[in-house]
Amino acid sequence: MSLLSSRINVRQPLNKQTIVITGASSGIGRATAIELAQYGCKLVLAARQKQALDELVDVCDRLGAKAIAVVTDVTDADAVKQLAKDACIFGRCIDVWINIAGVGLLGEFTAVPLEAHSQVIQTNLMGYLNGAYAAMPYFKKQRYGTIINMNSAGGYVAMPYSVAYTASKFGVRGYAEALRTEMIDFPHIHICDVYAGFVDTPGPVHAANYTGKKLKPIPPVIPTTRVAAEIVRLIQNPKDSVMIGSTAYMAKLGQLISPKITRYGLLKFMQHYFKNAEPEPVTNGTIFEPNGEANRIAGGYASKKVTTSRAKLAGVIGMAATGAFFIVRKLL
Repeated sequence: MSLLSSRINVRQPLNKQTIVITGASSGIGRATAIELAQYGCKLVLAARQKQALDELVDVCDRLGAKAIAVVTDVTDADAVKQLAKDACIFGRCIDVWINIAGVGLLGEFTAVPLEAHSQVIQTNLMGYLNGAYAAMPYFKKQRYGTIINMNSAGGYVAMPYSVAYTASKFGVRGYAEALRTEMIDFPHIHICDVYAGFVDTPGPVHAANYTGKKLKPIPPVIPTTRVAAEIVRLIQNPKDSVMIGSTAYMAKLGQLISPKITRYGLLKFMQHYFKNAEPEPVTNGTIFEPNGEANRIAGGYASKKVTTSRAKLAGVIGMAATGAFFIVRKLL
């Protein structure tokens, strides 16, 4: 470690830090903003909807933070670069950049318009790259900083009927690994990834849905406040990655040990789900334009119980992982 880097005070208290949050208008982003506001941080809140951001700024200010809203579409690299400039002017530096902005899409691959696939990639993957690209010059100049990427179990397990979303999440994992490697000579610049199972967000309402069926997350569903608390812990004690929720752990293990059985189980589960789900009109959701609806922390799914049919997914993955483990153990 160089003398310069050893002198850098990288353990600033939260109330001294300037933190950028993309996707702040709802779900995990909104929950994270409110959680950090209670520590008195300087918050730079970014999303596509001015009214939702202004309302959130007022909430954060009343909780003790100093917050500003910067309307930003993360697919626009110039807009994200301007977001970084505004953040640095507001806080005199950027301590943490949190990539949360994202969109969902479900549908049979060729039934989904190609432009919809592209938009998901542009938002979920290029939006994160745009954020890192905008923040990194500031981090290198000050020789410290933390990027936190909100990923999911979809970063390890390929979900059928969600090709573009899965591609974006696998891509986020790859970009983070590569950038983390580049930063080895910068010991106080951290690239952190959060992998969560199904989270109780308004995501199913906002998602593009080409299935013709009502979308619901698979219980057990993780509260957004739990994810927000984990993000705060990462800011205070950065690490490469964290897993949240038993579903995320089991999905990763199942994919690692027995990907074929895991893929088969996921396919059969999704087919069963679509066969029995309530009908719903096809929609682009908010992937192209926000609709001003459901700008809240939770989606209202956390109280749902784990039914027998929905437990089958976890069972298939768990059995695949456990069985393969014992087979490998015997061979050794």
